[in-house]
Amino acid sequence: MSQTAVLELSNVKKTIKGKEIVKGVNLTLRPSQIFGFLGPNGAGKTTTIRMIVGLIKPTSGSVTICGYSLAQNFVQAISNVGCIIESPDMYKFLTGRENLLQFAAMNKLITQQRIKDVVAMVGLHNRINDKVSTYSLGMRQRLGIAQAILARPKLLILDEPTNGLDPAGITEFRNLIRQLAYEEGMTVFVSSHLLLEVQQMCDTVSIIKQGSVIKTANVQEILQGDQIEWQLSDPAKAKALLQKHWDIEAVQLKKNTLSASINRHSLAEINECFIREGLALTYCTAKQTSLEDLFLDLTEGDQIV
Repeated sequence: MSQTAVLELSNVKKTIKGKEIVKGVNLTLRPSQIFGFLGPNGAGKTTTIRMIVGLIKPTSGSVTICGYSLAQNFVQAISNVGCIIESPDMYKFLTGRENLLQFAAMNKLITQQRIKDVVAMVGLHNRINDKVSTYSLGMRQRLGIAQAILARPKLLILDEPTNGLDPAGITEFRNLIRQLAYEEGMTVFVSSHLLLEVQQMCDTVSIIKQGSVIKTANVQEILQGDQIEWQLSDPAKAKALLQKHWDIEAVQLKKNTLSASINRHSLAEINECFIREGLALTYCTAKQTSLEDLFLDLTEGDQIV
């Protein structure tokens, strides 16, 4: 494993009651990377996350965090991780500050100044001395993030972190995640069903379906691709030409309609080739590819949760 990898999953599998839920997942995350993990309902996303944080053990394969095997050096590995899995678990009868102090008592390296700085980061300075029982869901989410980053983890894992946040809160959260990654050097692993939010927040995404990672891509490369739709006389021939000359995989949508992502290839050059090869071109339209387009294409419209 490269010394710069913060998290590495190597052929991780999980079988539950005879059913293989996760089927050989491989992932590598680097320092200061904001990574999005997407998948439709039942894809194995939550099971994978639970294996990363040590809540369940893989049936086979390995999880390595900052060079430490989670199976062989659990304490050293997990000491580099901060996480919120599902909803933050707080003492509602205590104030926000008292909750953070309870957590800080387990780590002598967490100072009062660090608590103050983290509270300011998550925007709770005006309510940190109120009881958690009076907090909204969004405020509890902020407090959970504060607790997760107190010890300056190298890997921060967030499962649906924007639940309960209003649009302004989501924007603030996105800025916080960028600050943690780019200024504090944390690697952030985000699982979310909000595809547009992942697109705006993350620099890399992986999509899991039926227990297997089917795509890992740089978000900017996805957005730079143009999705083209042609209506022409012979879609099969056009599809073969795209594959032969530009190594482009096209999909036939209807009887005479073809769709493909051409990335940086010249549309004019492609259309000239079609006409030169005797194809009658009725129309050609283009739109910028989004993360949602990619997700729906790869998962065939499966519901994401």
